[in-house]
Amino acid sequence: MELSEHIKTANVEDVTLRRPFHPALRGTLCVTSHHLLFSDRKDEASWQLLILLKNIDAIEKSVENLFGYPRAVGSSGTITIKCKDLLVLQLEIPGMEECLNIASSIEALSSLESVTEMYPFFYRPSHLTLNGPWGLSSTEQYYKQTERLWDRWRVSTLNSDYSVCPSYPSAVIMPREVDDDKLIRSARFRQGGRFPVLSYCHHRNGMVIMRSSQPLTGANKKRCKEDELLLQAVIDGSELGYIIDLRSAQQAQQARMTGGGFESKSFYSHWKRIHRHHERGKVVQESLIKLVEACSDPSHSVDRWLSKLENSKWLSHVHSALSTAGLVVECVERDGHSVLVHGSEGTDNTLLVSSLAQLILDPASRTVTGFLCLLEREWIQAGHPFQQRCAHSAYSHARLKQECPIFLLLLDCVWQVWRQFPLALEFSEALLLRLAQEVYASNYGTFLCNSEQERCAAGVKENTHCLFQSLLRPDIEEQYLNPLYEPTDLAIWPSVHPQSLQLWTGLFLRWTEYAQNMEEAREEVWSIVKEHHEQAGPDRTNNTLSTHCDTLTPFENLMDELTIL
Repeated sequence: MELSEHIKTANVEDVTLRRPFHPALRGTLCVTSHHLLFSDRKDEASWQLLILLKNIDAIEKSVENLFGYPRAVGSSGTITIKCKDLLVLQLEIPGMEECLNIASSIEALSSLESVTEMYPFFYRPSHLTLNGPWGLSSTEQYYKQTERLWDRWRVSTLNSDYSVCPSYPSAVIMPREVDDDKLIRSARFRQGGRFPVLSYCHHRNGMVIMRSSQPLTGANKKRCKEDELLLQAVIDGSELGYIIDLRSAQQAQQARMTGGGFESKSFYSHWKRIHRHHERGKVVQESLIKLVEACSDPSHSVDRWLSKLENSKWLSHVHSALSTAGLVVECVERDGHSVLVHGSEGTDNTLLVSSLAQLILDPASRTVTGFLCLLEREWIQAGHPFQQRCAHSAYSHARLKQECPIFLLLLDCVWQVWRQFPLALEFSEALLLRLAQEVYASNYGTFLCNSEQERCAAGVKENTHCLFQSLLRPDIEEQYLNPLYEPTDLAIWPSVHPQSLQLWTGLFLRWTEYAQNMEEAREEVWSIVKEHHEQAGPDRTNNTLSTHCDTLTPFENLMDELTIL
């Protein structure tokens, strides 16, 4: 079926658009295969609103207006559009039939399941070309750039046809003394074939962070000698490693009854297992829904709002992620031990914790390029199922079992780090907000599909543009730079005390009057800070982070206060 066949009514005149904090506008509404276009043609210089249909999470047909305007009169209808970026709009459409046709067209085109029918396959801006490499780095390039890996580690291409592990990339970094036959046997012993692979090697002491899925020990306590040898090869015989299991001990025991399990102390004698419970799947999705519901309802008191915020438990998930990432960093940085991180499948919380640990540990991951490379390596290439997890956001009435905003939770955790360490990250909140929007609806192919294998099958790299490459164009990257950035080689240790974790107002309250006022204040402060830095020149001190925090200018202190509000 052609996309145009889903469009029952393409254009409607005299449509009234209502959106937060703006007067109502009357104009023309146009539905295309991938966009909803509203154009106000009253003035010579017309104003336009363009919404990617993939960004629409839910639509509601009603004659009542969300913002308190009188009921629509006559033969007309009202459509409320709720977007995945949390924007809510209303369209008053003359003619009930036209209203129903528009609603039906939007519902069909916003829920396309075929990847090749999505807009990134049609997006062709003049300033970008499909020629050249896609993405920022590969496993082989990362290995070549990390000299500390060369003695004991190697690149294995045993998964080049994705037959060993469908969700892994074609190449992985493994201990040099472990051959591919042992890796294949280890993969058979791990859920989904996700055998332990290298995620990060510490730049000072050479300790590593590995990640995998759970072992399939089952009720009979099966073992795999090749898997045991693989983990033994990660550490010397005299060393101790830590396995951070992102499930409670009870959950891990229960997993054995369904074929999963955990590493037995008897067979992994040099590895100490620590359980840290993390919620997953539907629980996290419901938490997001409750949070957005609380933030969208202005009718209740401050006490009631705070109660609903607490009941959503979203900040509890933020606390768990940062706390466990801090534990991983403590093992690697302070105690000098290697770590293996896994939960059940190894595609969600595992990637969340390993990414945050690297952000805390690795100075390179705190630059714009390094952070995007981290996301590409730990999420895109490592097989986070974006298409399943981000099919819907907080407003959708159709709940899918695979939905889970784990990547959004990562961005929130990074924002918490950015807020606590305003000098340590080269990028600003604007980059995190851009990524939060792009992961749900994008012109680019970066977040399409669930794995590298699926992207290859769909021709994503040949037929779409890469978001990360676009963000690093000099004229674009400048929009996301932090003018306060002062690099440090030290690990940064975010506080996880309840008073240290804040609601990410820039995201969850971005369409409220409060956020609008704060955005104007931030822009003014940033302009002052930039001017101050330009006058100070490049000779500012570049010592430790603590020194920088002690020498904040009044403008920088003001910016920090605005962030905390």
